Amino acid sequence: MMIRRMASMILLASSFVSAASSAGPAAGYTADSSQSRLEFTGVQAGAEFKGIFHKFAAAVDFAPDALASSRFDVQIDLNSVDSMDKDRDTTIRGPDIFDVAHSPTAHYVTRSFAKTAAGYSAVGALTLRGVTKDVPIDFQFTQVGTGAKLVGSAKLKRLDFGAGQGDWKSTEEVADAVKISFSLVLKPKS
Repeated sequence: MMIRRMASMILLASSFVSAASSAGPAAGYTADSSQSRLEFTGVQAGAEFKGIFHKFAAAVDFAPDALASSRFDVQIDLNSVDSMDKDRDTTIRGPDIFDVAHSPTAHYVTRSFAKTAAGYSAVGALTLRGVTKDVPIDFQFTQVGTGAKLVGSAKLKRLDFGAGQGDWKSTEEVADAVKISFSLVLKPKS
């Protein structure tokens, strides 16, 4: 009886190992910069404004059946910010907001993923102005031929990262909350 129970446990354990290994590693992609967008929405003087980052690189390892081995690694060139207002962009790049002279890039790396009713969520660390904090994201992932599409959003507070010094520390003129949205067209890593 004991030998049978041990044999059953070994068989059960080996089936778990085989199921886990059949999921395989997450597929590797890079964002096609000509078709992908990384945007943000802020509020200044009570009115929403939008901005875009024209330069960023995203390495995406993701598969719905391999969430444990999935990973997003995004590098953002903060100097490429464009809010459609030259004076505002100069201020955003300056020492009181992004301080691109000392911190020219932002970096986001995921730590964990989960399936949700609407798609997926991930928690990752964003480093901005030398400050690293967790920022959760929600997204949908769709296979498209050999590539994929990744569409999602996040919310953060700019003051958590020190993006607001001097006159810009007050939230009377510029709100603390910032919405991030992204639409990435992914191609297989070569």
